[in-house]
Amino acid sequence: MGPGEDSGVRERQRERASALQLGLIGVVASAIGIAIGLAIDWFPTAASTQADEIDTLWDVLIVASVPVFVLVQAVVLYCVWKFRMRPGQEMQDGPPIHGNTRLEVIWTVIPAVLILGLCTYAYIVLTDIEEAQANEMTINVVGQQFTWTFEYPSGNGVVRSTQLYLPENQPVRFQVRSEDVIHDFWVPAFRMKVDAVPGLTTSYRVTADRLGTYPVVCAELCGLGHAYMRQTANVVTRPQFDRKLQELRRGAPQGTGAGQSGSAGQAGAEGEGATGQGQAADGKAVFAAQGCGGCHTLADAGASGTTGPNLDEVLEARDAEKIREDIVDPGKEIAEGFANGIMPGNYSALPPAELDALVDYLEEQSR
Repeated sequence: MGPGEDSGVRERQRERASALQLGLIGVVASAIGIAIGLAIDWFPTAASTQADEIDTLWDVLIVASVPVFVLVQAVVLYCVWKFRMRPGQEMQDGPPIHGNTRLEVIWTVIPAVLILGLCTYAYIVLTDIEEAQANEMTINVVGQQFTWTFEYPSGNGVVRSTQLYLPENQPVRFQVRSEDVIHDFWVPAFRMKVDAVPGLTTSYRVTADRLGTYPVVCAELCGLGHAYMRQTANVVTRPQFDRKLQELRRGAPQGTGAGQSGSAGQAGAEGEGATGQGQAADGKAVFAAQGCGGCHTLADAGASGTTGPNLDEVLEARDAEKIREDIVDPGKEIAEGFANGIMPGNYSALPPAELDALVDYLEEQSR
C-alpha cells in the first residue's frame, strides 16, 4: 500500500469516527430533548375524553419530531465545522463531487414513511374523537362580536344562556355558527376548537369528564373586543344541569347557580345562590355574569375594563330609560372615542328579569 492509499484509508477512518461521534451526540441530544418535551406541561387540565387522545397524539409528535430536529441541526453544525473555509481558500471552489445516491434515497424515503405514519395516526385519532354517540346532546353555539350565546333545544323552544353548561360524561355535539364575522369556538380544556363562519354551520363533539369551570375563548381575531370574547364552560352533575335549565327557562339570573366558580357556584348549582331560586335577579350578579367588567370600568363591581366607556363617568348623565337603550341598542348612540360594533347587540335577548335588574343596578350607580 502506497503513501497515498494509506493516507486515504486514514482519512476514511477519521470520517467514520467523526460520523460515529456525531451519531452518539445526536442520540444523547434526542433523548434529552424528548425527555424535556414530555416533561413540559404544555396544556391546561384535560376535561374531556377527547383531550386524552389528543394529548397522546401530541406526545407522539414530540417523540417523532425531536430526533429529526436534532439530526438536522447536528449535520448542519458538523458541516459548518468540518468544511469551513481555511485561510488561503478564499478564492478556491469546492471539490467537484457527485451526490451520494444511496444517502439521497434514504433521506427521502425515511421522512416520507414518517409523515405517512403520523398522518395515518392523526386520522385515526380524529375519526375516533368525532365518532357519533347514541345519546349525544346537541347545543347550538352562536358567535357574535364579542360574545358567545349557547342554545339548548328544549321541547318546542330553545333555552339560551351566555354561559355554557354541560352535564358530566354526557356526549355533546356543538353546532357552531356566526352572526357577523369569523370567530373560533375554543375550550382549551377540551382540546377542541372550530371556526364559526357566517353562513355556515360547523360542528364538533365533546364528552366533558371533569367537574369544574373552564374558559371559553375566541381563537380567531374578530375585532377590537376580541380579547374580551370570553365566557365560562361549567361542567356539572346531571341533577345540577337539569336544575340550571329550569332556572334558565324561568328567566333566573345567569350570574348565580352553576355558572359561578368556587364554593359560591357550587351552592348556586344546588339552588342556594346569592339570589336563590325564585328570588329577584341581582343586577350586580348579572353585570358580572354577562362579562360586562371585561369591557367597562365600574368601581362598585370591581371592574376595570377599557374596551368600552368608563361607566363610573358616563352613567352620571343617564337615567333608566337611556341605560336600557344603551344595553339593547348599543349602536344608536356611540360614545366619543369609541367605534361602533364594539359592544354586542344581543343583550336585548336577556330575560326581562335580568335586564330590569341590570338597568336598576346601573341606575343606582349613576346617583
